[in-house]
Parts: sequence; structure tokens; C-alpha cells
Amino acid sequence: MNSIGMTLSASRRLAIVIGLLLPLIETVRRWPLWHEYPPTFLDDFLIGAFLLYGAWRCSRDPARGRVVLAAAWAFACGLGYGSFFGHIRYLETADPSGVPHIWVVTILGAGLVLCILALVTTIRSTEQSPGVD
Repeated sequence: MNSIGMTLSASRRLAIVIGLLLPLIETVRRWPLWHEYPPTFLDDFLIGAFLLYGAWRCSRDPARGRVVLAAAWAFACGLGYGSFFGHIRYLETADPSGVPHIWVVTILGAGLVLCILALVTTIRSTEQSPGVD
């Protein structure tokens, strides 16, 4: 375990959870926009797929897979940063889901912090054993 309290296997498990849940939750949240602008879903599916691929690679070969998982976390951080600050700009508007926009921004901010912690953990990890528990 490193100084931030997370291990590579925890980072890998978090990648699986976020990789599965993010596309599902964001599809439900943005469903009213589907017919207006279909590509709004693309970023969430790309993040999810990349995180799942990184977690899979890391479980097979932690030394090489760690690089892929770190890249997946960095990708999630980059898109999450844009989404978080983009939503802050529109706090006064209604969210398509009907959920108060401040909740959406709070969840996005917490998710961004988790992604940053997972990225740092993955980069700093020295675990060499398989990440399968």
C-alpha cells in the first residue's frame, strides 16, 4: 500500500467498477438528449472501455498492464476535468436528468478526485504479482 492508501489491485477494481457504471449511468442521465446530439454518449463509453481494457491488461501482466491502466486513468482525468469545469459554467441551467445540477457537479468532482488518486496510485505502484484477488 502506498502513501495515499490505495494499491494497484484497488485501482484495477475501481477501473472495473467505473468502467461498467459510467456508461450506464451517463446514458440514463443524458437519455433526453439522445435525439438532439447522439455523440454526447461517446466519451463515457470510451472512458469505460479504456478503463476495462486497462484493468484486464493489468490483471494479466501487472508490469506492462500498469502502463495501460495509467493511460486509461489519465484519459478519464482529462475528460473528467473538461466535464467538471464545463458543468460548473452551467450551474444555473437544468440538467437533462432532472437531478439538481449542483449534485451532478459534486458527483463529477468526486469522480475526478477518485480518478486522480487512482492515476497516482497506478503510476507509483511497484506491485509485481498478478492483480487478481
